[in-house]
Amino acid sequence: MGIVGDGLERAVQQAFTRPIPKSAGAQMRYLVKQLKGTRAVADALGISQRTVERYVKDQIRRPRADLAQRLEDAVRARWQPRIRAEARKQAATSTGLVVDTRARFGFTAAPGTTDDARIRHLTIALPPQYAARLFDAQDAGASERQLRDIAAEGLGEMYFRDGGRRAHGLDVEFTDVEHVEFDL
Repeated sequence: MGIVGDGLERAVQQAFTRPIPKSAGAQMRYLVKQLKGTRAVADALGISQRTVERYVKDQIRRPRADLAQRLEDAVRARWQPRIRAEARKQAATSTGLVVDTRARFGFTAAPGTTDDARIRHLTIALPPQYAARLFDAQDAGASERQLRDIAAEGLGEMYFRDGGRRAHGLDVEFTDVEHVEFDL
């Protein structure tokens, strides 16, 4: 995923009610339960089935750094699916998203005007319809560019167009993204 997709995923993970398992053995047991077998976990992590079995039995306690990261990512991606779905639903129907970004943002305008594209740091609350569009696009496998375009449209609507009260018909540029953080 890209910067926007990862930001959306981190925002949903903030809704978790319990932390993910800490030890490699506990993480491996969770994955075995979720994927219904050691072979599926081994294929997902790119390790042997016997290695998975050793982690499950706590015969191996400390994985290599790259495996530890893949293991944590796999567990985090499957952790508390109902809590994750509920948080996404609430953001898409009632609360919306808060976006904090630092990027080149603005209209194509005359140099020196206030709407000229420049690096801006914005923290804007997006209404639920933009949250719904972002989550639906992410579920449909949208590219990073498509997610960025939806975010740019929402940010442009709320920041430049002020909810439709000004700057009608101008296209917003959203490039050179340094960081994007979402909050539910």
